[in-house]
Amino acid sequence: MTSTLRTLGIIPARAGSKRLPRKNVLPLGGKPLVAWSIEAARGAQRLTRLVVSSDDREVLDIAASYDERLPLARPAELATDTSLPIEFVRHALETLEGQGEGPFDAVVIVQPSSPL
Repeated sequence: MTSTLRTLGIIPARAGSKRLPRKNVLPLGGKPLVAWSIEAARGAQRLTRLVVSSDDREVLDIAASYDERLPLARPAELATDTSLPIEFVRHALETLEGQGEGPFDAVVIVQPSSPL
């Protein structure tokens, strides 16, 4: 049976890391940390759509260097260290569905802090 699920991949890469400031843009193996997750998610055959959700302009620029459709600017109030993941998921779904790209059947969160 062939799957027809529409699956949204979200890479949440906020600016405000407290333990390692700016971690998502710091180099790891010659490229920014977030780039590893972008490359892995772009290779995932079951993702219908992928976005990088961030309040950090540099992260959004890195995402755009891969594909202009990847960056999704996240409001600062949804990017605090106490924000719940469901908040950025809802924001992504509402934004994309408002642009006529939904609905999605499933959401996959690809953590940039786990590149390997």
